[in-house]
Amino acid sequence: MKKLSPFHILLVLIFVMGLLFLPAWLMPEDGVSLFGWKVRFLTTENMLHPREQQSADITDILQEVDTAMIDINDPIQRKPVKHTFDGKTTTGKPSGGTNKLESSTIIHFSDEGKKNLYAFFEKLDAAAQPGKKIHILHYGDSQIEGDRMTAFIRQRIQAHFGGHGPGLIPAMNVYSTMTFKQNWSPNFIRYACFGGDNQLKTRKYGVMGSAARFTPEMNDSLLSSEFTEKEGWIEFEPNRGAYERARAYNQVKLYYTSCLKPCSIKVFKAGELIHEDSLVSDGKFHVFKLSFPDTPGKLKYVFKSTVSPTICGFALEGDLGVQVDNIAMRGSSGTIFGSLEGNTASAMYKDLNAQLVIMQFGGNSVPFFKDSASVRNFASYFKRQIGIVKKYNPGAVVVVIGPSDMSRMVDGIYETYPFLPYCVQMMRKYTLEAGAGYWDLFNAMGGLNSMNSWVDKGLAGKDYIHFSPKGASIASQLFYDAFSAEYGKWKQGVN
Repeated sequence: MKKLSPFHILLVLIFVMGLLFLPAWLMPEDGVSLFGWKVRFLTTENMLHPREQQSADITDILQEVDTAMIDINDPIQRKPVKHTFDGKTTTGKPSGGTNKLESSTIIHFSDEGKKNLYAFFEKLDAAAQPGKKIHILHYGDSQIEGDRMTAFIRQRIQAHFGGHGPGLIPAMNVYSTMTFKQNWSPNFIRYACFGGDNQLKTRKYGVMGSAARFTPEMNDSLLSSEFTEKEGWIEFEPNRGAYERARAYNQVKLYYTSCLKPCSIKVFKAGELIHEDSLVSDGKFHVFKLSFPDTPGKLKYVFKSTVSPTICGFALEGDLGVQVDNIAMRGSSGTIFGSLEGNTASAMYKDLNAQLVIMQFGGNSVPFFKDSASVRNFASYFKRQIGIVKKYNPGAVVVVIGPSDMSRMVDGIYETYPFLPYCVQMMRKYTLEAGAGYWDLFNAMGGLNSMNSWVDKGLAGKDYIHFSPKGASIASQLFYDAFSAEYGKWKQGVN
């Protein structure tokens, strides 16, 4: 076999490079469509000047965050925090003082929204008094799933303003959570107005957007033909891994509706029957409440009827203070509130005395934006969702937490989704127009290409979307700092 000389090898290399250079020179940067497939190729620009990974420097952000879980008497007196907005950096105390900080780590409000927020702070201060207990509902997508972020925020708020328990838990919790344990009989069916689950024809989910039944929904003709009793059960208990205040509660509320046939209920504590009763079978929304001298531990609710009522969820609460509820909606963009039947949602909001609603959405829409018009359409539609929440829950303050930074891989480089910054801008604009507040998680965590740094430091997962438990606590503390700052301004009379 004849050996190739170095000269021949050089000619082969030049020939191959020439073949590669031709498509690199002719191919558009965003590729071409071929038989329905997107074909891309290395461009001459990238060949001659290879792109480098860009990552935001988040050192200062992490140095200023204190996530120690301590029962602090005054969360407002914290060390100075650096704020970044539109590329400018300022330093100031979260309590505000006399400076107006235009930063990503404050909650932005219109004048109307600020007035409503200060009215909420009055109720927050009074929550430790008998009969003044309030709820803060934290809605979100998978970024808060499993009580991520909410658990930390809850512990911080309850440590300062009082309160115990995790608040609302779903009838069937399908996400792994750090706060409680739950199980149910195999015949229970989950319904949700988001995701791919079964959906209720009545839309009577309550405020959680999900519910459960141990028999399917039926029309009137089928209802009259059902004579065989069925039994279903749901049990739950605190999780030892939960934060201290979430593990303690002495009131348990069962929220239900659509009870159209007599339904008996038995409640067991650690296997012992402690209560036996019947649910109200008029088909309307009701609350079944039990009180205990201390945390009851494992409770099991056993239902028996020919036709199941719709179980909208449970609330595990203390007597006083603030309840902070985690309502995770995997896959949702927060545009589902019009899917809730209004009377049931309104009645449940009222019973909860829900004075603040946090809506943390946007991330699930970001990967699908094709142009700026699609971003504006989403933000405008999200504004209408805020209006629906305020309609069902008059007087409540709404705060929107925008999407975090999210990265996609392009030519081997992780970079922020192209329309994400514009989404943040539009969500803030429309949120303020709706009279709600906006907290900018994207800029608070470092802005453009900051997710790369969070992943590198173990603060986010390799999907470049979701926070790790440690990262979630840092993001939560950033929000709590902003919340504390607004509270401090109100206390000090600073507008």
